[in-house]
Amino acid sequence: MTKEEFILECKKINIDITEELFNKLDKYKELLIEWNKKFNLTTIIEEKDIYLKHFFDSLYLSTQCSFDGKEICDIGTGAGFPGMVLAIVFNKGHFTLMESNNKKIVFLEAVKADLCLDNVNIISARAEDYGKKNRELFDIITCRAVSALNIILELSTAMLKVNGLFIPMKSNVDEELNNARNNIDKLSYKLINKYEYELPIEGSKRTILTFEKYKKTDDRFPRNYNVIKKQ
Repeated sequence: MTKEEFILECKKINIDITEELFNKLDKYKELLIEWNKKFNLTTIIEEKDIYLKHFFDSLYLSTQCSFDGKEICDIGTGAGFPGMVLAIVFNKGHFTLMESNNKKIVFLEAVKADLCLDNVNIISARAEDYGKKNRELFDIITCRAVSALNIILELSTAMLKVNGLFIPMKSNVDEELNNARNNIDKLSYKLINKYEYELPIEGSKRTILTFEKYKKTDDRFPRNYNVIKKQ
């Protein structure tokens, strides 16, 4: 995906990529490529692929909700996808990027400092631990390709405010959704949208699920990760 293609495709989903925004994303791309040489942050290292599979794919989340004035948490953000990309483009939202890998935390802090992002908070934590002590903090929780759906539903629910949205991005979702159906209600969630789309140029299929939290989470959740995984 070229610069021109990226800007054009963003316009199709109502995102105006100004020259300032593009320069920030381009700097992020350069940092990703450079740091990846020593930290193995991603297997996607070609410039055209970074813009398509990391940046544009992350921005597609904006078709499902507004981030302005919201507290957003991106669980298992890795090298910052989708959270860092969203924070750069939607700077009226406040983004907490959660990651347990220390090398990735160092990289994220470097990106935050280099791009002067004052709407980003980076925390080194595992979701199951953080959620036990920090409940109902966020309006929106996102994640991309993090754990099986039945697991990440439980890891996210305690941190989300009542009436908040949990929006995971998945590639092969039907089997995971079927496996999670028995857990959705007991975790205070209801599925309100299943949005399927294809990435431009290559045509790979993606799915964005939107869950709404309709009541306070039971205090017994989240359980320990190993317990959740066994069910």
